[in-house]
Amino acid sequence: MNGAVYFNHGKESGPWGDKITRLADLARGRGFDAQSLDYRGLDAEARLAKLLDSDARAAHPLVLVGSSLGSYVAAVASASLRPRGLFLLAPAFYLSNLAIQEPVPHADFVALVHGWNDELIPFENSVRYAKRFKAVLHLVESDHRLSSQLPLIASLFEGFLAQL
Repeated sequence: MNGAVYFNHGKESGPWGDKITRLADLARGRGFDAQSLDYRGLDAEARLAKLLDSDARAAHPLVLVGSSLGSYVAAVASASLRPRGLFLLAPAFYLSNLAIQEPVPHADFVALVHGWNDELIPFENSVRYAKRFKAVLHLVESDHRLSSQLPLIASLFEGFLAQL
């Protein structure tokens, strides 16, 4: 086994939605274990505690993938878990209702994907974050869910895993 990928879903989705299922299949194809914690009904702090209490700490290498609020959780958790990679989709950064506005990414490889037409989180937030931390940023023609760009996101994720 080449380590594990831990997926962190968004506020309105579940642990095995279309994006996570597709990306988990790619991760398994590269020899990673794929885990997706169920955060339904939990706020950001409870999600963070659940991830930090999981077996993620034992994975080497560890990759954290997040979508929306899950990206926030992954980025904040990276300070403790020190993953090899962070792959963040429509990350919930710079939102006033979250305790940490700009979570420092503690990972060797950081990539963000954000939709130009995101109706919930402005793509400019990802531009700001990527600029601040010199992260790779892919802006795509999509909305917050990014469903219309799943084949492209899968390709980007496969390339991300290959560089690890």
